[in-house]
Amino acid sequence: MDNMKTRRNFIKKTSVIASGVAFSPEVFNVVPLTYPLGIRNDKIKMGFIGVGNRGTQLLHSFMNNPDVMVTALSDVYEPYLTRDYSRVHERYKAMGRVPELGENFGKEVKIYPDYRNLLEDRNVDAVCIATPDHWHAIQTIQAIHAGKDIYVEKPLTITLKEGRDMVNAQKNSKQVVTVGLNRRGSHVYQKMAREVQAGKLGRITVASALRISNMTPDGIGMFPKEAPPEDLNWDMWLGPRAFRPYQYNIAPYKFRWWSDYSSQMGNWGVHYMDAIRWMMGETAPASISAHGGKYVLKHDGDIPDTMEVLFEFSSGAIVKFSIHEACGGGDIPYGEIELKGTLGNLGISERGYKILPSGPGQFQDWEEQISEEAYDIRSDQQHGQSVVSEDPAARLIRNFLDCVKSRGESWCSLEEGHRSTSFAHLANIALQTKKRLEWDPENEKFTNDPKANDLLHYEYRDPWKIL
Repeated sequence: MDNMKTRRNFIKKTSVIASGVAFSPEVFNVVPLTYPLGIRNDKIKMGFIGVGNRGTQLLHSFMNNPDVMVTALSDVYEPYLTRDYSRVHERYKAMGRVPELGENFGKEVKIYPDYRNLLEDRNVDAVCIATPDHWHAIQTIQAIHAGKDIYVEKPLTITLKEGRDMVNAQKNSKQVVTVGLNRRGSHVYQKMAREVQAGKLGRITVASALRISNMTPDGIGMFPKEAPPEDLNWDMWLGPRAFRPYQYNIAPYKFRWWSDYSSQMGNWGVHYMDAIRWMMGETAPASISAHGGKYVLKHDGDIPDTMEVLFEFSSGAIVKFSIHEACGGGDIPYGEIELKGTLGNLGISERGYKILPSGPGQFQDWEEQISEEAYDIRSDQQHGQSVVSEDPAARLIRNFLDCVKSRGESWCSLEEGHRSTSFAHLANIALQTKKRLEWDPENEKFTNDPKANDLLHYEYRDPWKIL
């Protein structure tokens, strides 16, 4: 098929399908996977929804597993769907976030401009969802109804209510769902989560993490509204969000700086908040306060370039997260996260950790109660020692595939992913309201500001809805 014919078919298919209503569970009529004992070693037939930058990374990681067979791809940008790098817009290539593409899948891999057709495909056992944040809830719930197992990228949702809807949808199914919070697959974090919860650092009262990326002065730039590339289905990209004209600095990658589609609190903060609450054994904060704003960057993005958030737990602990996109420098002596306990402090990343004992403070005369300890995965590699793979995402994917076969619960369940993603939404709402918000984690409502509860969700654009 020549390029012009491919393009015409792509536009025709996507425009017709996108005008339809959201599929109901009955439309799929697919029996969920149960994997009887006799076929547990068969290949898992994977479909991929969203195969751009992150989606391609995940695609390749899945392909590294011998029991995976890629059977379907879906994307709203035709060159990503057909894997033809030569047809990617030059401006997208210049941005530096375009995958190499070029995989020769052959005719056995079906391509679908509309992901809903992929979900109908009986030759797909499980799906990997790597679309922008505002699509995750709808696609995951529809995939559950379609009887597919799901690996969905972080952040899990664009609103807090969506996360609970996803958890509830899974409860009424037999589907396995893993949320791609990579640190859950890190053996370094797994080890320290066990030891910290066992009391290694004593009672933890303070934790912190930060995201630093000095984007001054121009950030993601300023661009006019324009017609989208003809091989990008812009209406489908927007999906449940309100229609707006296309801008180059929204799609395909820079949506991270637009609050309708993502945030840096969601993009980076969710990773760190997940690891912190996991190691501390916490579920959700009791109160949240935030300061910040778009102070410096002269660009079209509407999220803060400077932000400081405090989460307080009812157990008696405070977590601070910082977003610094208008300055540089760091505050954590070792690694990416710091936990401070009564016995000592932990600095940790996926590459290793360092524990330093605490000395006595004012009016105290006790001796140090724990020893200094350090581990760096690179030292094992340099000395030729055999270590567990240091690619946490690859390990998390392998765990997902094992759970697809065993029907067990994965290292990062939908409930865990929802609770961790909630931190991002709570922080963004606190900043928007400029208030110290009290949070009821059981009912997932603010107790001191009814208007803040209105920000827990938004009204989807027709015809999209949560089923």
